[in-house]
Amino acid sequence: MSCKHYKNSPQKYYKIISFATFVGLLYACSTTKKVPDGEYLLTRNNFEFEDKKESFDDELKDYVQQKPNKKQLLFMPLSLGFYNMANPKYDTLLNEYMTYPDEMRNQKLRDSLFLKYNMKSSLGKTLFMDRLLHSWGTPPVILDQSRSEKSTESIEKRLTYRGFWDADVHLKHDIDSASKKAEVNYFIKHNQPTYIKDYYYNITDPTVKGLYWQKLDKSLIRAGQRLDQTVLEKEVTRITELMRENGYYKFNNTNEEIYFVADSLKSKTQVPLTLEIHKDSADHPYKMATIGNIDVAIVNEASDFPKNTIKDSLRRIRFHKMDNSYKTSSLWRAVIVDSKKIYDQKNLDLTKRNFLAMNNFSILKARDSLRRGGGTAPNDSIVDVLYVLKPLPKYELKVGTDINYSQLLNLGVSPSVDLTTRNVFKGAENLSTSISGTFGSIRSTKNIDKKDLAYEISAQASLNFPRLLLPFEYYKLLPKRYTPTSSILLGASVQNNIGLGRVNFNTGLNYQANVNDQVSHRLTLFNTQVSLTKNKDAYYDYFANDNVIKDDMFSNYFTYTSASTDPQIANIQNRYLSGQLSIDDVSQMILKDLNYLGTLDKKGQDLLLAFMGSLVNKDRQTQDILISSMIYNFVYSEIGKKDYPNAFYFNGKVELAGNILSIFNQKRDAGGVVTNPQRTIFGIPYAQFVKFDIDTRKYFKFNGNQTLVLRQFIGVGIPYGNSTDMPVIKSYFNGGSNDIRAWVAFGGLGPSDSQVDERVRTYMTNNVKLTTNIEYRIPFNEMYEGALFTDIGNTWSIRKSDGSGGYGDEFKFNKFLGQMGIGSGFGLRVNVAYITFRLDLAYKIYDPNKPDGDRWRFKNIQPFKPTLNIAFGYPF
Repeated sequence: MSCKHYKNSPQKYYKIISFATFVGLLYACSTTKKVPDGEYLLTRNNFEFEDKKESFDDELKDYVQQKPNKKQLLFMPLSLGFYNMANPKYDTLLNEYMTYPDEMRNQKLRDSLFLKYNMKSSLGKTLFMDRLLHSWGTPPVILDQSRSEKSTESIEKRLTYRGFWDADVHLKHDIDSASKKAEVNYFIKHNQPTYIKDYYYNITDPTVKGLYWQKLDKSLIRAGQRLDQTVLEKEVTRITELMRENGYYKFNNTNEEIYFVADSLKSKTQVPLTLEIHKDSADHPYKMATIGNIDVAIVNEASDFPKNTIKDSLRRIRFHKMDNSYKTSSLWRAVIVDSKKIYDQKNLDLTKRNFLAMNNFSILKARDSLRRGGGTAPNDSIVDVLYVLKPLPKYELKVGTDINYSQLLNLGVSPSVDLTTRNVFKGAENLSTSISGTFGSIRSTKNIDKKDLAYEISAQASLNFPRLLLPFEYYKLLPKRYTPTSSILLGASVQNNIGLGRVNFNTGLNYQANVNDQVSHRLTLFNTQVSLTKNKDAYYDYFANDNVIKDDMFSNYFTYTSASTDPQIANIQNRYLSGQLSIDDVSQMILKDLNYLGTLDKKGQDLLLAFMGSLVNKDRQTQDILISSMIYNFVYSEIGKKDYPNAFYFNGKVELAGNILSIFNQKRDAGGVVTNPQRTIFGIPYAQFVKFDIDTRKYFKFNGNQTLVLRQFIGVGIPYGNSTDMPVIKSYFNGGSNDIRAWVAFGGLGPSDSQVDERVRTYMTNNVKLTTNIEYRIPFNEMYEGALFTDIGNTWSIRKSDGSGGYGDEFKFNKFLGQMGIGSGFGLRVNVAYITFRLDLAYKIYDPNKPDGDRWRFKNIQPFKPTLNIAFGYPF
């Protein structure tokens, strides 16, 4: 083959392959290609409700026996397309082939099926492509009218179960003979529901009755409710858990001890309901159980216990170990259950959770049982507990690459190497070390219409302890059931995201306790960060827009000084150009020259305001800073909990910085152009501030699986003492895929309704942030979900104690509502396995930084030029 022919071949064959693929897909797009004559492809199940729709009606589709082929790509049945692309000659054979286990699917099996289906000419064929298409694809769902009839019966039964005893369901088939397609229409009428007229309970055991009575206010059942058996099931679960948490071992274990009796003799719409609790038909009394022996074994294999172990004990718990790899005290801390105490199932579950949370063991066996001979007293009320644990490997290395996002980087690539070293000091301590990087793009500081490379490379080490590092016993103050833990952090990073980039060092000591599945507390006793700015002298090279404003201001000032009769003033420009005066020197001269400032007209004052804003940016962006703070974080979360369909989330954080450092040092630096001198430690200014962050969310479920999410974020940072402004790394900004999506991060929204030149304003950070998000999520199917959203918010500064403020960006209660930016849009979420890909298209509705009269942006909306946000996971 000639070199010329070789070079052209890839293009030629690429075109041929592309054309063949297109023809194949087009051919496969005939969804009825493999539907036999006289049969019909089921394309849709429709549900029409002839009276008021109920909240649970979306679940009725699950009781239909036949469902159409699932739709994936562009809302088309992609898997059916793959199936149709396979050679129909082998469909029957391959359908049987796919029923065999993977290990049996080989050429020998294929050849035997060729013989079975009289395909001797195909012997030896691998059918690779057809097998691949069959494994990816699904056969067409052929309408079976008898199954449709059975589906109406299933739906009626479900409606009865839900409390609609007189419900009526019938159906109609819409058949298109020409296209060989069919739809099934289910017509549903709920009719009058059945209500609980009166609610009674019959509990023969007086102790159980008393316990039930104590928690009667928690009952899910009330007179006047619809008689919904799903609610009765939840009440059975609640009572069972209540009794098991109060000493009744394996209460209702057969699921026959709690039941309800509904008397429908007189009426089917108003029915008395009675709760019955009986241990057995003879109404034997229940016995309250206590915990007996507690054994914890650390072994390599389950068979090693007890023969290859040595017994030890601590505070009524027996430990069985093969060696001294783990201190007995470290194992004792994880055990919540206690000998001779009343049996409580919750404590057994917490103990299992603690062992797993230590990330040192896998649980080979977790057993609780009545003591041998438990059929007679006293063994019929003593529960022995056994945990058999197997240590995880000493070292665990993980290498991976993630695709992620942040408020700065909408989309980034993050390679990482993580090493976990377990049981470092024989107390189940884990040392986690990692090296990672994040690479992406961000709005350019040189040209805000372009993107620059952004990255962060970091090394982190974390030593985690399954206890609190305190010099005294704390279990009376903080019980073991709260699973208290500690961690010591040490890290360093190099980042280049906004302009100059930074080198950061951090260390900290953290304490954490989980009260239950919803509530957690985290206290960072000391959190120290050192942030050093790179290339300070190159500020105006990176922030080109600030440089333009600086040059305009200098030019204006030099024009003024050149006309002065004072030779020293008239010579300022020459001294600057010759290097005798620095940029900062001239900048300070301008701000101190009151005579010059008094000559400025409106245009000059606007330029001065922009120039002063650029100087604030410069001082803050180039400032080295030391932050030593204490942080308290409280989290309450109902998200993901089955008992909370309308979940609530609260995250509150308080950070207090710099107070301890202020005691030890009075030495000050020279300050910046517009910032005052500050006290330093090792030549680095330290920050003093208090910061409050509150993030609240509420999720409302509608029509089964649609969700309305409301989110409110409030952030306030108050600098004091050694600081007149919040450090840049602790300040607030607007925009990004999790914030106000109509603006990219540092995209020109805020602060406040400031009219400072956007080229300067873009990179201003501030002390106050308010953000409100409203998002309505509408699932199309299991894979695709749509969203409509509106984001509202902005940032502000706080007027300083000396009365000075910012640049028209101060927070004022009588003005802040009119200074909020508003963005709206729509999005698509694609759920694949455990990953949610998110695409949001947002439009600016109200821009407070535009001039009066031009802030509502409806007339400026360009439908095909939205702000594009690409991310993974939900925004909140």
